[in-house]
Amino acid sequence: MDPLPPPQAAAPLMYGAPAPPGELLPWEWAESRLVAAQHYWIATTRPDGTPHSRPVWGVWLADGFWFSTGSLAVRNLAAQPALTVHLEDGRAAVIVEGLARPVTDGADLERMCEVYSAKYSYPVSPCPEGITDGDGNAGPAYLVRPAKVFGWDADMHAPTRWTFAS
Repeated sequence: MDPLPPPQAAAPLMYGAPAPPGELLPWEWAESRLVAAQHYWIATTRPDGTPHSRPVWGVWLADGFWFSTGSLAVRNLAAQPALTVHLEDGRAAVIVEGLARPVTDGADLERMCEVYSAKYSYPVSPCPEGITDGDGNAGPAYLVRPAKVFGWDADMHAPTRWTFAS
């Protein structure tokens, strides 16, 4: 997959945040938090329109957020690929909005599995369904290329919206 283009930064309209213009965070601030995170929360939409949220393991690479799941989220994403991904920290937040696309390409999955396996000390490898672990549990692998990312530092300092060209 192609690396993400540099995003455009702007101040979002947010309750409790300073009115624009204000200080903006550099993209590297958000990206470093996305790379370092151990747990990510994804929010999907069920086919009946109700929300579904759950934690997942994943990796942030140059082309976006990679994860795998075998939960209800698989059915939800098949019907509606739009989702949000956010970190556990609500004080210094990073929230990704984008579309989750299943990936089956071997080279892309190899790269994702290598980083994922090292990060979690939990070996995974590509398989026809997406990825599989050492016990044979398999599930689809998804790549989320962000459309928008929101972030703010402690106490809503420097709220920033990064927009990516599609």
